[in-house]
Amino acid sequence: MIHTLKALGGMLVAPHHLAAQAGRDVLRDGGNAVEAMVAAAAAIAVVYPHMNAIGGDGFWLIHEPGKPMVAIDACGPAAALASRDFYAGLDAIPARGPTAALTVAGTIGGWAKALEVAAPWGSALPLSRLLADGIRHAHHGVVVTNSQAQLTRDKLAGLKDAPGFAHTYLVNGAPPEAGHLLKQAALGQTLATLAERGLDDFYRGELGARIGAELERVGSPLRTSDLAAYAAQLVEPLAVQLKDSTVYNLPPPTQGLAALMIIGLFERLGVTEGEGFAHLHGLVEATKRAFRVRERVVTDRSRLPADPQSLLEAAALDALAAQIDSKKALPWPDPAAPGDTIWMGAIDAQGRAVSFIQSVYWEFGSGTVLQDTGICWQNRGTSFSLDPKALNNLQPGLKPFHTLNPSLAVFHDGRVMPFGTMGGEGQPQTQAAVFTRYARFGQPLQQAVSAPRWLLGRTWGDESTTLKLENRFDPALVAQLRTAGHVVDVLPEAFSDTMGHAGALVRHASGVIEGAADPRSDGLVAGV
Repeated sequence: MIHTLKALGGMLVAPHHLAAQAGRDVLRDGGNAVEAMVAAAAAIAVVYPHMNAIGGDGFWLIHEPGKPMVAIDACGPAAALASRDFYAGLDAIPARGPTAALTVAGTIGGWAKALEVAAPWGSALPLSRLLADGIRHAHHGVVVTNSQAQLTRDKLAGLKDAPGFAHTYLVNGAPPEAGHLLKQAALGQTLATLAERGLDDFYRGELGARIGAELERVGSPLRTSDLAAYAAQLVEPLAVQLKDSTVYNLPPPTQGLAALMIIGLFERLGVTEGEGFAHLHGLVEATKRAFRVRERVVTDRSRLPADPQSLLEAAALDALAAQIDSKKALPWPDPAAPGDTIWMGAIDAQGRAVSFIQSVYWEFGSGTVLQDTGICWQNRGTSFSLDPKALNNLQPGLKPFHTLNPSLAVFHDGRVMPFGTMGGEGQPQTQAAVFTRYARFGQPLQQAVSAPRWLLGRTWGDESTTLKLENRFDPALVAQLRTAGHVVDVLPEAFSDTMGHAGALVRHASGVIEGAADPRSDGLVAGV
């Protein structure tokens, strides 16, 4: 895809084409941006199971013209039984298996909360319509993508023994080949049950009781009572003020603070031209400062050591930006976090916009699949530490650190831009790359998403913390970065999955909507 696509009646972008089309079709049927996103979220939980599931978490930014930004935290807390005693004798929470499934899945609660926010907009479509594509794809089957096949092969050793994984995702005990037809009848029935009984049934109904019973049976610390106590929350979004716009993201426990800090710090460096040394070096150095702040600050909101919004004020950003050397790299590495996720954006004909992210943390999460309901459960709780002195030490009822962070920019000239990506540690970096290319250096939206990207640190299970570049960068620029002290690895791929699957939409004051999907994904921009 070379050209930025445009439409007037609404648009949805997703990293899988069937999810984008599911949301687009809801817009075509008269649904709003939130309803379209719920439809896309249900579909992508079926068609991209290595990246997300209804057994994971979600976060929302919802923009309605003339109204304050709405943010939804649909992240689940640790189970009441998930104490350090539960993991006695271990140095860390296991990454896979039922004991890795220790936090409530919040994403369905987020769907419900978002639909509540959209209810005053009128003429709501029935839940059965919104979940129809997800149900259909689960029952009829989906074609396994190259990325699902490859990741299943790469991560098989850690996943194959998790309860339900082999039965659900393997073929005669082996990873599926790309093109294999994957049917998920139990998951389809679960979505049909939610369509019939309502989303609350996931937590406080007969479905919730079945989910809790099987989690207990396979060895998770989660119980039906943990599900019954859960509800997604409306929260105050974080915001950074720029010269021509305000960019919003989610507060802790997400790393939204880091995403906004990178953009705010780069704004202060005075870079006037994109794609050269000053652009890449500036963003990488801003990333290092932002990540160090993140590691000191981001945790459950009940135990924040500082007000995250205060760190986005002009004086704080000015002081931190002044520490950035325009010619020399700050020594690295620092700790990094993996993660596998999907980001999607939607805009309807009335200008209402959604930036949404849904995840199971690592690829296939805990790997634990509940056979009764077909739900793959996240391992987000493994970001807790068993060290009682750690900022994110494990405590029952608290929320884990989250890499998830959807962004949405509102420009002074009337443009609205939801944007984001999957990719754990790479999420804020890719967001900054896409935003600066489009908003600061005038690149067309699709070019801003397709252009070669970089990633500082590790993602997708990679232990390396180097600065990774796709191989399309000018060798002279690579040499400049190395001379400045960056430890650079040039990846063999021109379009690498390591860089995540990004996307962006922009609605202009004229009503024209532009969209860009990532050529690194199986995604699509679908317009009405």
